[in-house]
Amino acid sequence: MYLFTKENIHQMELEAWKKDAINRFDERMMDKEKHFPCIPATMGYQLNRFCFGFVPNPQNPLATKELALLLKEYSIVYKSIGAYTSLVIFYEPSPERAGNPTVEQYEQTFWEQLNLLSKIDEMEWPSHIPADSMHSMWEFCFHGEQYFMYCATPSHSNRYSRHFPYFMLAITPRWVLEKFTSSPLHAEKIKAKIRDRLANYDSISIHPDLNTYGQKDNYEWKQYFLRDDQTTLSKCPFHKKNREQE
Repeated sequence: MYLFTKENIHQMELEAWKKDAINRFDERMMDKEKHFPCIPATMGYQLNRFCFGFVPNPQNPLATKELALLLKEYSIVYKSIGAYTSLVIFYEPSPERAGNPTVEQYEQTFWEQLNLLSKIDEMEWPSHIPADSMHSMWEFCFHGEQYFMYCATPSHSNRYSRHFPYFMLAITPRWVLEKFTSSPLHAEKIKAKIRDRLANYDSISIHPDLNTYGQKDNYEWKQYFLRDDQTTLSKCPFHKKNREQE
């Protein structure tokens, strides 16, 4: 498996589903009529700062292993790519899908992937990250790096900002987000524009769990997978094992 960029991915001989996934993503990011809400994401894509990877269907045991290899490689190189970078992962669809999974089923799959991914992480989490996911400073980490996780699924319809024809992850380093917020006035203006875009993009109100990292009433895990309504899980499904427990 490889990390691709927008520049080289179109030069590769890809399977049909992979070509379709990247073309759909390009359409989403470059749509001039229905602007994707996350302005930094569209900037990163246009600047060729995004990396892309493809993994098997999440039911395949190899999916998490390949995701781990891609995220490890990205963790090593992302700072050399620069501001606005993210890693986008597309999952192969199931060839014998018996009906479409519900949003809640995709939610379960998402957390299963994160739990399995953390289980095979070769490095300890940064010491300043709390173990309790209900702490305002908690967030997912891998290979010693802090990440914001975004999940989109084919089953989202009301919250179109979380819809994509393939099960998809967008993984953004905290380092990137800190660069963005290093100019508070500019960041607040962009955040306001993002919320305006969200209100027009989705056919449902902005989810109440969307918040800012570090604020006392903020819980990062609740923002990773937003449901297609205003509900949320009452408890974080992520369970990190300590090395001593293994």
